[in-house]
Amino acid sequence: MYSHDYEHQNVIKVYPGIYASYNYYTQNQKIFHHGANPLTMEVNHCHYGRTGWNFSNGTSIYMGEGDVTLHSAALCADSIMKFPLGSYQGITFVYDFDYLFQNTPDIIQSADISLHKIVEMFCKTDSSFTYNPCEQIEQIFSPLYHLPEGLQLPYLKLKSQELLLFLSNQTQNLPTSPVYHSDITDTIREVHSLLTEHLETRYTIEELSSKFLINTSTLKDAFKAVYGAPIATYMKEYRLRHAARLLRHTEDGILDIAASVGYKTQSKFTKAFKEVMGILPSEYRKQR
Repeated sequence: MYSHDYEHQNVIKVYPGIYASYNYYTQNQKIFHHGANPLTMEVNHCHYGRTGWNFSNGTSIYMGEGDVTLHSAALCADSIMKFPLGSYQGITFVYDFDYLFQNTPDIIQSADISLHKIVEMFCKTDSSFTYNPCEQIEQIFSPLYHLPEGLQLPYLKLKSQELLLFLSNQTQNLPTSPVYHSDITDTIREVHSLLTEHLETRYTIEELSSKFLINTSTLKDAFKAVYGAPIATYMKEYRLRHAARLLRHTEDGILDIAASVGYKTQSKFTKAFKEVMGILPSEYRKQR
């Protein structure tokens, strides 16, 4: 996690009625208040980290690197944007269809893009939609993160149209986002706090389920949704990256460090450390 909160949004007018925002956050959450216009659509791409929303209707969704989520502004008005890994970088496109219906840019008209179809599919519902990483999504968003300043606006114009074309060609089986009640995801963050504040202790799924009054299936599914990996996988990497910091910044013995992150023997710790970090703990310490 990052020790200092930082946020930066660079909002760019792409066309009248279409905006793009480059978003950078190193914090745990951000509260948003904006209009609840059902004819305004937000499309969010996650480039780095993870993010999610606690919507005002009591539900939550999360997305990871390469994912795209979209929903109407009516759904995310007065919402809390969460950053479970403490950092997030992404791009948001905002389409004001209320304006665009009356003032459609010529280039969008000439591409035969049906804005009304997009609204019917994605805005006239209280659902959010998530597209997992794929080649088409990558081709739309990836070039936007490393552009010289003079090329930024031309590329945003191109990609905002390409995104609309992609969405207008969707037909059926739209990928609705996995949704959890916000009280469940709040509980998952409490589970995370317990696990990461007591690395020396290894809790079983059953113990966590009993302690937090959540069934084991929901616990496992919701933790993966929020933090992007199963509990065991996430905690193994968390433990060993914390151990790496201790090796680099303290004089504690390797056996003591191993015990402090939940490993009873140095041999098991050494094996796991090399699996995650690609190097033996003793060699890693020499690099400081």
